[in-house]
Amino acid sequence: MQFSIQREALLKPLQQVVGVVERRQTLPVLANLLVKVADGKVTLTGTDLEVEMVASTTADQLADGEITIPARKLFDIVRALPDGARVDLKLNGDRVALSAGRSRFTLATLPASEFPTIDEIELVERVSVPEEALRDLMERTAFAMANQDVRYYLNGMLLDLQEHSLRCVATDGHRLALRETQLESSVSARRQIIIPRKGVNELIGLFEPGDGQVELEFGRNHLRVRRGEVVFTSKLIDGRFPDYEAVIPLGADKRAVIDREVLRGALQRAAILSNEKYRGVKLELSPGRLRIVAHNPEQEEAVEEVEADTVVSDLAVGFNVGYLLDALGALRGEKARLNLRDAQSSCLVQEDDNDQSRHVIMPLRL
Repeated sequence: MQFSIQREALLKPLQQVVGVVERRQTLPVLANLLVKVADGKVTLTGTDLEVEMVASTTADQLADGEITIPARKLFDIVRALPDGARVDLKLNGDRVALSAGRSRFTLATLPASEFPTIDEIELVERVSVPEEALRDLMERTAFAMANQDVRYYLNGMLLDLQEHSLRCVATDGHRLALRETQLESSVSARRQIIIPRKGVNELIGLFEPGDGQVELEFGRNHLRVRRGEVVFTSKLIDGRFPDYEAVIPLGADKRAVIDREVLRGALQRAAILSNEKYRGVKLELSPGRLRIVAHNPEQEEAVEEVEADTVVSDLAVGFNVGYLLDALGALRGEKARLNLRDAQSSCLVQEDDNDQSRHVIMPLRL
């Protein structure tokens, strides 16, 4: 096996697959990338048994074959080479020789037969989505995923494929983030899958700005995403996601519309004197204004007042200020709308001019 390639042409697919490789592995071969030369292409594969990333590129002076090479070492070497360098890689016995200009490296290998690959998935639905739209959906909801929660089905993101729309939903039990986009073509049936946290993060890192399309292939136990020369496959979390629509407060008729950046600034300042453990702030609504109050065990107090388009009077609710700031940061509109029902109900945070994003934050008792 051998090939010759420009440094930049090799570095990009390496960057795409190396993130999947864990620094601590249960199997030595999982620290390696599978490098395969066939059909006029060089294909790189990285996996941690949960997520698999495959990237292909063209090269010269090809000799077919396959082997596994230490992922981090290969990536670090190629990244450290000078721009425009020509990289020659050749398998000699059980060692790989890599040369570029006056640089020479010899790397240990493991047989390709030891490398675990994900089999063909049992496809149940395929849908095409604009890459920019899918990245927007995932980036603006991922922050609400749980992290190492015993409710394992919360440690990921729900993709809810409906007849004419795709929703991304994440929750940690204290707050919920939902965003949806319309599909260009309808699908045969509703599908719900949960992608693990690592798969979500790898996907977000894969997307690039532009007007390209990505193919989503829904399998019974896997999700596969095809984007150009890159194929991403993730196992799914086998669990039942909560009925998130039941969490969205109904009858939240007490509304306040506020300049989003003004509200963010006021919350950030009030947060300085909030309780470090609970990070609670109280929102007090009265006609034309919102009052934000924070206290801490040292008897310190912060009070902020902002103008609000509201007619609500005598309503006070406590919330985790970090959750409010995360929700506001995920919105894009100039105005944010807070929807409340009473002092014990959750808060629905949205952009004032569209309902594609919905953020639900549970109240705190202060």
